Amino acid sequence: MSNNNTSTLQSYFDSATGAVQNIVGSVLGTTGDQAEGQAKQNKAQAEYDASHATAKLPGGITATTSGVSKDSKDRSAGSWAQTAGSAKEFVGGVVGSESLKQSGREQNLAGQEQEARGQVNDFASGVADRVSGTVGGAVAGISGDRVKQTEYQQQHDIGKTQQRGVEHDIQKQAEASQ
Repeated sequence: MSNNNTSTLQSYFDSATGAVQNIVGSVLGTTGDQAEGQAKQNKAQAEYDASHATAKLPGGITATTSGVSKDSKDRSAGSWAQTAGSAKEFVGGVVGSESLKQSGREQNLAGQEQEARGQVNDFASGVADRVSGTVGGAVAGISGDRVKQTEYQQQHDIGKTQQRGVEHDIQKQAEASQ
């Protein structure tokens, strides 16, 4: 992985400097500075969007501009348990079986809890990998060990992908509940 990955922090910095340059251009009446400031802000927004772009693929695979990762087994199993529980609950309602409906509700709830545990684990693991990848990469860069620096960058990128996958799922769940 390269060091030219999209970065949320860099996008914030670029947006702020663009805004300042735009304001200075407005105050001084220099349209060139205004345009350049606006261009920096637009670039920052594009970088932010790219940093957060996430695709969920079948089989619990998350893909981002940084890489690909697989969801924890708890997330996948929890999702399937919710689907099976919802199906049982529906069938129980159709055939009038209160015990099947109740069993479906319980399975659905257990699946939600299992998926949430998996999300917490994946998120924490992703953050830990990002931090240790960043710190390790910095140390390897100072010592001049390019091989280790690349390994740490990959660790960082996988962590970022895990974290973005969880964020994506939580956002989709929130949108579905509205």
